[in-house]
Amino acid sequence: MWTVIYIAPTAKTADKIKLKLTEEGFLVKTRPINLSKQQFEILVPSAEVQEVQEVLNTILHP
Repeated sequence: MWTVIYIAPTAKTADKIKLKLTEEGFLVKTRPINLSKQQFEILVPSAEVQEVQEVLNTILHP
C-alpha cells in the first residue's frame, strides 16, 4: 500500500523530491491531485514512511 508523505506545489518540486528520495534507495511515485492547481502527491510504500520522513526533512530543510 502507498502512502502520501508530501504534497508538492509544482511538478518541478515533485520531481526534485522524487529524484532525491530515489537516490536514497526508496520507491517513490508521484501523481497529480488537481490539474487546475498543478499540485502533486509524493507517495511511498507504507512500510517506509518513517524512514522517508527523516530523509524528506533533510531535503526540505537543509
